Formats: sequence, structure tokens, C-alpha cells
Amino acid sequence: MAFSYENLNPRQIEAVNHKEGPLLVLAGAGSGKTTVLIARVAKLIESGIRPWNILTITFTNKAADELKNRLVTKLGTEAADVFASTFHSMCVRILRRDAEAIDLPKSFTIYDTDDSLRVIKKCLKNLNMEEKQFPPKPLLGAISHAKERLEDPQDMADLADRNGDYRMKVTAKVYSAYQKELHEAGALDFDDLLCETVRLFRTKPEVLEYYQNRWQYIMVDEYQDTNHVQYMLVAMLAQKNKNLCVVGDDDQSIYKFRGATIENILSFERQFPGAKVVRLEQNYRSTQNILSAANRVIEHNTERKGKNLWTSNGDGSKITIRRCVDEDREAEFIADKVLDGISKGANYSDFAVLYRMHAQSASLERTFMRAGVPYKIIGGLRFYERKEIKDMLAYMSVIANPADNLRLERIINEPKRGIGATTLAAAEHISDVTGLSLFEVFEHADEYIDLMKRSAVLKGFTDMIKELSEIAEDFDAEEFFDALCEKTGYTEMLRAQGLEGETRLENIGELKTNMMKYQEASENAELSGFLEEVALYTDLDRLEESDSVLMMTLHSAKGLEFENVFIIGAEEGVFPGMQAIYDMTEMEEERRLAYVGITRAKKNLYLTAAASRMIFGQTSHNRLSRFAEEIPEEYKDFFDESESRRKSISYHFEEDSAGKVHIEKTFTEAPKTENVSYRPGDSVIHKVFGKGMVVSAKPMSGDTLLEIAFEKVGTKKLMANFAKLKKE
Repeated sequence: MAFSYENLNPRQIEAVNHKEGPLLVLAGAGSGKTTVLIARVAKLIESGIRPWNILTITFTNKAADELKNRLVTKLGTEAADVFASTFHSMCVRILRRDAEAIDLPKSFTIYDTDDSLRVIKKCLKNLNMEEKQFPPKPLLGAISHAKERLEDPQDMADLADRNGDYRMKVTAKVYSAYQKELHEAGALDFDDLLCETVRLFRTKPEVLEYYQNRWQYIMVDEYQDTNHVQYMLVAMLAQKNKNLCVVGDDDQSIYKFRGATIENILSFERQFPGAKVVRLEQNYRSTQNILSAANRVIEHNTERKGKNLWTSNGDGSKITIRRCVDEDREAEFIADKVLDGISKGANYSDFAVLYRMHAQSASLERTFMRAGVPYKIIGGLRFYERKEIKDMLAYMSVIANPADNLRLERIINEPKRGIGATTLAAAEHISDVTGLSLFEVFEHADEYIDLMKRSAVLKGFTDMIKELSEIAEDFDAEEFFDALCEKTGYTEMLRAQGLEGETRLENIGELKTNMMKYQEASENAELSGFLEEVALYTDLDRLEESDSVLMMTLHSAKGLEFENVFIIGAEEGVFPGMQAIYDMTEMEEERRLAYVGITRAKKNLYLTAAASRMIFGQTSHNRLSRFAEEIPEEYKDFFDESESRRKSISYHFEEDSAGKVHIEKTFTEAPKTENVSYRPGDSVIHKVFGKGMVVSAKPMSGDTLLEIAFEKVGTKKLMANFAKLKKE
């Protein structure tokens, strides 16, 4: 079965036809790199190379399976002998064959992250170290990063001595104990799979030579995402035959936090002398305005090979950059654009919202729920489904109603208070016998024999809840929330969790924002009212629809494409983040992230910002992101509606014959929201859902929650101020 190369462009053909020696394919976003990979494998097979002499390394099993399936479809069953695999799967296969050569059992167990954490906890206990002082997850993360650099416990200890780093010294001690536990259990963790394969190749050259002879032609996808140990594996396997082809995009290297090093792709020609470089610059996804914007943003980076994306798709629409009054107006703008698109025949799934961090989704989720826009969070949970949010709301529920046994059970030992399952079971039994609530049982724990040992802790918990209940009576959202976080010890627990804890702290900060906004919108704000509003939101949240707007972080969006893309929070201090502003290396990574976001859009791209943004419970005033400013005027339409009365300002730029640019501003007063009342039985029309009848109307936070039975799409819950209904 012959493979067809007719649809390849000249640069793709150049990459496909290169057979001998190292090859670097710089594949720009949307340039058809998967097609090139498959075509190159096909070309090698057609030239007489046996399929089993070809190794193709991908970053996911799904990508490996897709590549093999497409090869078999194009070339027939012989293509199934091509070894397409992830780094980890390849190393498992190698070690299963030769592990005994380095004193490892062939039947070694592979530990996942949960297994590894249990081992770390055991090591801490054996070393008489407190988990609170040395949280297991950050320790495991530090050990993993050391392994990615091929550093053993002694290397880490030596570095700690040189730097006088006490915490690293402790980590090295845990690392050593951890490796001893794994060795005694005949187990390897995911990082060990790669590290032990490198050790096998270094100490047993005959084994390395076997695989060099086996895989004479090697291809690596997403090379910009490789770390040091992965580079070593590739370099050792390719050392004999030099037939190494790597495909990647230095401008899309965004996983430094996972250990990826951009130096692998930037220094490829130095590491593999005589390498040929082919740039794939023709994009098949986006319009030229989007690509020109991406080109001009990324050219501000210095750590890059350089390329210029172009397309034959036409110029398309300019990039819309909208600076809104605040994050609520930003969300309204996005919801309006989505509903406008739906009314013109688009699908919800044609729209994607990208953000720097998950906490930014909260204001948008509120607005989407109010406006009846279905959405899905990719790579994360909906805001109110996150564990830390559920925990904080459970605390509030118990403060508002101490008889809420379900919520009480959730948070009685969160953070750890030494109240285990045995104590809880005893308390539940007493509750069943006496008819008292669990809270009342805890209050009088010293009166029950089965609870006496833990009575001081249980009484301390109930005293804390009663104290917080008193604070909640004179409801001040900020004061109450700060007291809740401090007195429960919940934020202290999260701070001890390192990077993961930081993300959860951000989410809790956003819950504080929600509570403060509830207070601003309500005349008689109280804790029970806030909990009722949240319950209504989460009820709306359950109305799942398959066709939904997709919401995700910019990192999660890599490799995806959408008709319409919104990048929100385009502000200095948000994106790019504050940390990057003072570190040029971090700034270049952030700019690559912006480049990835921009190049996800096929037809329409929107960058939105807020002149005033409340995030993590604090209001900030940030200037427009440098990434938005780096897009030249000819590729963007900029609107600033951040005047106090929500005026929309459109800018028109003209250049005269002398080269001087003249800017003309046009002000348009934003429309005022009409205060329309609704009652059950009212007939209404929605521009997307059509005709319907109001079933119920419930006042809520300065708005009205409407339940409407639509003729075409069934019953939906919408907020009146966002629904833009017409009364018949």
C-alpha cells in the first residue's frame, strides 16, 4: 500500500525526505507536525528500512496509539511493527528484559504517586519528622525534580552542604530513606523507570548497543518538553547511528515547572553536530491576523530559534482587545459574545475561555450560570466542586446550623485534630441513642466514657464554632472570612502543602471575593443568605449539557484549537504574573504561554482585561498586559470601557504622509439595565432559547432567579438581569 505525499508543502517534504543524520523539525503551531511524523515513518519504510528498526517517542499513550493506527491504515499491517511509545513505556519494556543486569528484579512493582506518598509518610515517621513541618507532597516533588536531573541522594546532600540549605539537607535524608524503602520492596516509581534505564545503559554498554542496533532510526515528538533524563536516553540511543529526528516548537515550551528544559531544543545543533534544521511555518489552523499577532508577541523573546508563521487562510478578523470596568463586566462581555454567536448558528463548543490560573474561572462561572450558558471546566473541577471550597462551605454551614451532621463530619478532622474514625463512630452512636446532634455530643464529650480521651479537642472545636458564630451575627464578609480561615487552621494547613496548597489558597481567596460581592449586592446580607445563594448556584451547576463552552488554563489548552478563543485577565500582575515581572526567564516562559493561547484560535481571538479586579479577596488596579500591547495596532481593535460610567471607548489609528500616527477616540454610553419584574405565568422570549413561560421567580442578591419552561429547549434557570428577556 503506497503512502500519498501529494498534500505536503515543500518544507514538510524536505523533512520527510531527510533520511540519514540528525534532523531538527521546528514545527510551528498548526503546521501539521503529526502528518510529517507519520509521512516520515512511511518514507523510511518505503525506502527499505524495517519497521522494527524505527522508534517513535511521543508524550502520551494516546498519541502513540494514534500514530500506529494511522500508519497501519496508510501502509498496512507491517507498520504495526514500528515501536511507538512514551518514554516511560519504552523504559518499562527495556527494564523488564534487562533489569537483573543492574540488580533489579524483572518483576519489579511500579509505584504510582499515591504509593510514593505513602512511602514518604512512612519515611517521615521512621525519621521522627512531623508531616506538618515537612509535608509529603512537596518532598516527593523535590525528589522527583532531582531524579529528572539524574541527581541521587548524595548529590542532593552535597549541594545542600555547599549552599547551606537546611531544608534541602532534610529532603536529601528523606530521599535516601525513600530509595531504600523502594529497593527493599522491589519497586520503582515513575522517575526511576527513566533513571534506572540510563544507569543500565551507562553500566552495561552491551545492552545499550543491543537497542542501538534495534532502533536505528529514532523520532521524538514534543522535544521542547523533554527534561534532562529524557535527553540522556535519546542521546545514548542515537549515539551510534546518529539518525535522530526531533520535532518540536521552542516557542511552545511552557512546562518548566514540570522539569522541561528549553535548552534541549535550543542547543540541538551543538549537541548533534551536522544537524539539519527544517522550519514548518505554514499554518493550516488560523487566520493571518491571529498569526501575525502571535509572531509579533513571541519575537520579544530572546531564547528562541526564530520562525514566522503564515497561512493561506486570509487575513480574517482583527484581534479584539477589551478593557472592562471590572471582572464582572469582563464576564458579561464574554457571555454576550457567546450568546450572539449561538443566535447566529454557532455551537457552545466553538468557544473556549483560557486563563492563567483556575481561580479566575469563578466570576465567569457565576455569569455563565446566570445567563444560562452551559460550560465545562477542562483539567479541573467547577469552582464549587473543589475540595477546599466544599470544606470552607461546610464550616460555614455548621456555623450557621450546628445540627448539620453531614457537614460537621466532613470538617471535624480537616485540618487534622486527632479525631479519627473510632471517635466519630462513638459520637454517632451516642447521637443515635440520645437524639442529640453530633455538635451537642461534642459539646459534652467529657460526660461520655467513650469520648473522654478526646474531650478537650472536641470541646475546643465546638468553642471555636460558637466563637465564629458570634462573629457571623454582625455579618461583615471580609472580617468573618479572615477569622474563619485563621481560627480553623485551614489556610495554615494549605500553606504547608507547597505548590498545590498555593493553588488551593487562591481558590479560597476567590471564595472570599464571592462572599464580599454577595454582601455588596444584598441589602440585608447574612451568612445563611450567602449559603442559600451558593446552593442555588450549585443547583444551576447540575444542569449538564453536552454542547458547552470550554474553560481551561492556558497550559491545558496546548495542542487544542477552537473557532473562538477568549484569553481573560490580560493584565500586568495577572498574565504575566507578578513573579515573572521581576524575572526575565520567567517572563519568556509566560510569553510562550501567551503565544500558545493566541495560536489556539482559528477565526476569532479576544483578549480581555479589567481596570479593577477583585481576586483572592483583594481589589487591584492593573495596567493592560504587555502581551496585548505587543500586538501591533494593525492587527487589533482596542476598546476601553473602564470609565466610571462604563463608557465604551473605541480607538481609531491613522498614519499621515509624514508617518505620524493620529488617534481618534469615540465614546459610547453603555446601556443601562432595565429593572423589569417577572411573575409566574409571564410569557417571555429569549434570543437563543426562544419562547417560554416563567414557572417561578425568586429574589436573589439584587437579581431574580427565574425558572422558565421554554417551548424548544425545556426548563432552564436564569438570572433576570443576565437573561435579556423580552416580555410578551
